[in-house]
Amino acid sequence: MFLDRRWISSAFLCLAATSFAAGAEAVYDVRDYGAKADGKTLCTTSIQAAINKCAAEGGGTVYFPPGSWLSGTIYLEDHVTLLIDSGATLLGSRDPNDYAHPHTHQGKGSDVRNFSSWSLIAGRGLRHVAIRGQGTIDGQGSAFRWKDRSRPRGIYLENCRDVLIEGVNLRSAGSWMQHYSNCDRLAVRGITVFNHVAYNNDGLNIDSCRDVRISGCVVDSDDDAIVMKSLSLKPCENITIANCVVSSHCNAIKMGTESGGGFQNITITNCTICSPRYSKVTYGKQRGLAGLALEIVDGGMLDRVAISNIVIKGVSVPIFMRLGNRARQYDQDKPKPGVGIFRNVTIDNVIATEVSGIGCSITGLPGHVVENVSLSNIKLSFDGGGTRADASREIPDKPGSYPESTMFGTLSAYGFYCRHVRGLSFTNVQLQTAEPDERHALVCEDVEDVSINGLDATCSPGAAATIRLTDARGVLIRGCRPKAGTELFLNLQGARSDRIVLMANDLSGVEKIFMAGPDVKGAALAQQSNYRAKQ
Repeated sequence: MFLDRRWISSAFLCLAATSFAAGAEAVYDVRDYGAKADGKTLCTTSIQAAINKCAAEGGGTVYFPPGSWLSGTIYLEDHVTLLIDSGATLLGSRDPNDYAHPHTHQGKGSDVRNFSSWSLIAGRGLRHVAIRGQGTIDGQGSAFRWKDRSRPRGIYLENCRDVLIEGVNLRSAGSWMQHYSNCDRLAVRGITVFNHVAYNNDGLNIDSCRDVRISGCVVDSDDDAIVMKSLSLKPCENITIANCVVSSHCNAIKMGTESGGGFQNITITNCTICSPRYSKVTYGKQRGLAGLALEIVDGGMLDRVAISNIVIKGVSVPIFMRLGNRARQYDQDKPKPGVGIFRNVTIDNVIATEVSGIGCSITGLPGHVVENVSLSNIKLSFDGGGTRADASREIPDKPGSYPESTMFGTLSAYGFYCRHVRGLSFTNVQLQTAEPDERHALVCEDVEDVSINGLDATCSPGAAATIRLTDARGVLIRGCRPKAGTELFLNLQGARSDRIVLMANDLSGVEKIFMAGPDVKGAALAQQSNYRAKQ
């Protein structure tokens, strides 16, 4: 049974003009198929009947009016929109037996993919599907708080095309709130996510998808909030994230950890990131881990990533970039992957305040460098508190370790620690600490082709050199104005250091411009047109 088109809301009529609902002819009210809005009667069969009828008649909208609708796993079909009206809540059952078995959609590859399909709303190989409305999808995930067994997710769509998720409130899944795997032309806009009841409570997972637009969303999660993954050899590519408010006890906006295919052609802009304000941590840290985390550790390629206009408050580490070598296999028929590729990243106009004293890091591996990273117009304010002993710490490479912004502990630089990088640019970067910090502001080890232009860094009494370079080649430092009272501006170390140029810096406030280690070649450093106050 269905309602005539004149009953369709004006919002739905607007949607009909889009490709997501093209050809929609009718609205199917779940009450007409036996569903009861008491929050107690299991409505899975009734809701599925409405979906099947809608699909069989060419597509349309399955309508959830105000009330509480209890369900286990329901399967979307081609050309079907779920419209969850204001005042309506689709409740996930608290009984695991009401969900489809994790292997209902048998996928090839890792166990993670197989268990993904255990969810409240599922679909595979679909075209033109949507979940819309001002209502709520509540997974009641507090019933699934165990850590060592599979738990249902909120939404799982695999190999789908032309997907719209719009307006709905998503909360309390048993695991990930949303997982979109190998989908094309996905739009997620204007949704609100609050996922803080169980382990692995990610907010929004984009997995090996293409042509994705995420905009105007508020995502607040215990685990990673907005995260791109590639649980296959296919990359995430052509992804835009814009105008979102993001909070997480783990990583706010992340690429990885799963990175078999990698991430290409990604833009992230006009987003605010802050520590969660309405929840206590289950996993991670109360303040959150990284604001921006870019990771390639499974042999994939990260290439052409542009991030701009980001405001961050309260997290542990504002910026984290990592090329590692966990080398997990996502296709057992192929050999174990080698080290991946990490290149061509620009980050511009970022302000971060009240972040921890750990420091940011950009790290590759020996023989496998991070390439062409540009940071400009960056203002970061750290807690501070680092010591001279911290400044002298030797940081291990940890090639096979889980990539996390806290993986190295307190870094030898309170601002940026960079190692195994070629083509690195810092332009108009301001680094501050709330409390005195005796570490370097910037440390670069085994780097090549580096430009440091206009660095403005806090220098505490008794601190180590503002900049430390070890085995650095082709470094241009210009336009810097170290604070008055800076004891040492540059500490140059390593026999491989060469072609280091100090040019057009105001060094009038510096007691000593540089010191060089015993193995540094005498011609490694050149100075030109620096201003130095008369002694």
